[in-house]
Amino acid sequence: MGKPRLMVRFRIPQYVSPHAVWRRRLHAAGARAIRQAGVEYGPDDALELEVTLYLRGRALELHDVDNRLKDIMDALQGHVGGTGKKHRALPALIPNDRQVFRVIIEKRAPPKQSRGLGHVVIGSYAAGSRRRTGGG
Repeated sequence: MGKPRLMVRFRIPQYVSPHAVWRRRLHAAGARAIRQAGVEYGPDDALELEVTLYLRGRALELHDVDNRLKDIMDALQGHVGGTGKKHRALPALIPNDRQVFRVIIEKRAPPKQSRGLGHVVIGSYAAGSRRRTGGG
């Protein structure tokens, strides 16, 4: 039997402040998609992420992709705020972000069909691969 499919794609909500609220919304969207796909990420899975953030107006200029990526990766681990790195308020969707070997992230103005929602694709990492895990 082959390795189970690990690719999951989900829409992410528009950024809201405080970031803990956004992290909870990200976690909920990711958990729903992972559950529907029947995927479970184990501690030995090497992963890659592709993230597209849709931001409007001034938010496009103000948001740093590294800060939003941290929010996304923390949400995937169940960290939505609180007292320290060991505290998980929610179940982890991926056991540890050190499993992520490759990330592609971009921010841009939303196309009309997006309804302002960005997306995340979680997939298996293949060393040396230059493939993209999903489309825009």
